[in-house]
Amino acid sequence: MIPLHRSAEVTAAQAAGTPVVALESTIITHGMPYPQNLEVARLVEADVRAAGATPATIAVIDGNLHIGLEDAQLVALAQASGVAKLSRADMAACIATGGTGATTVAATMIAAHLAGIAVFATGGIGGVHKGAEDSFDISADLLELAQTPVTVVAAGAKAILDVPKTLEVLETHGVPVITYRQDSFPAFWSSTSPLQSPLRMDDPAQIAAAHKTRALLGLPGGQLVANPIPAQDEIPAADLAPIIARAQADADQQGISGKAVTPFLLQRIFELTEGRSLTANIALVRNNAQLASKISAALLP
Repeated sequence: MIPLHRSAEVTAAQAAGTPVVALESTIITHGMPYPQNLEVARLVEADVRAAGATPATIAVIDGNLHIGLEDAQLVALAQASGVAKLSRADMAACIATGGTGATTVAATMIAAHLAGIAVFATGGIGGVHKGAEDSFDISADLLELAQTPVTVVAAGAKAILDVPKTLEVLETHGVPVITYRQDSFPAFWSSTSPLQSPLRMDDPAQIAAAHKTRALLGLPGGQLVANPIPAQDEIPAADLAPIIARAQADADQQGISGKAVTPFLLQRIFELTEGRSLTANIALVRNNAQLASKISAALLP
């Protein structure tokens, strides 16, 4: 098995049998500029600790797969340039060639499972992009959820996506989609959408029990927990719809495609909302970290 470089904090938590929550690193390298990215990474880790769990921010640094970062590593990653954005397809190549890469949802799930971590908190998952019937642009996150047994806590799928098609693909691949404490599937920056959630659970212990039961049934894959952004932090969907449409039109006009689509759209929406989208994004990630910590604790024997 590939060597895992656990932080001292993660090593101690796993030895003691206390809850651990995986965190991705693309939000640090591709989500916002320095030093705000470092400040947010530290905030989210602190939220996990405050909720009684240990954070394990995951990244590949100089070919080494790190499960949890020491603060000096977090600082260095936040300031690094040219960091790869890793998913299932290129994670092994980055490690093999001694590269440095930040992990997306899919790559973080793979690493978390290797490290024996069952719960992962992120902002929003990737999914089916608008126009995918022509471009076939579908995130690897969806297939990862279908095969890697990690519970992923997110504020739904990113609102720039074709969310109905994203839910259809998840259903086709047998991925449970559980919305926390409401019937409406959340829309990332907005707490609700017109879409009915496939499942609803109101207690972290129920979500943990569902995770365990899937394993007992011999079912592959994980589950998606859709945790609505707190109402006081949301941007109403009606406000966002024309902004997302304009950002998408700009991407099409400039020929943006593949991995470049999501960062382009998020940056354009940040500009068009005068920063409100990033403020909301930070709030929802912190909220997800807190729920993930409760689920992780409920998974303990």
